[in-house]
Amino acid sequence: MINLSEMREKEVINIRDGVKIGYIYDFEIDLENGKVVAIVIPGHGKVLGIFGKNNDLIIDWKNIVQIGMDAILVDIEMES
Repeated sequence: MINLSEMREKEVINIRDGVKIGYIYDFEIDLENGKVVAIVIPGHGKVLGIFGKNNDLIIDWKNIVQIGMDAILVDIEMES
């Protein structure tokens, strides 16, 4: 088992190109079913996840490939 707070300390990496995306800022939770449905990575230009443009990256839970000791691996197609 892993706590959501522990997940926030792990770097998110895209396995398609090896790019480090960032750290989890928030979670989207389905309250009716009690499940996490997505993770939220703050957009570029934000300071501490609060100041800056609202270009947050939302990654569906189904796109998480592996949660490791130091990183979370995801499989997503990034827009250029």
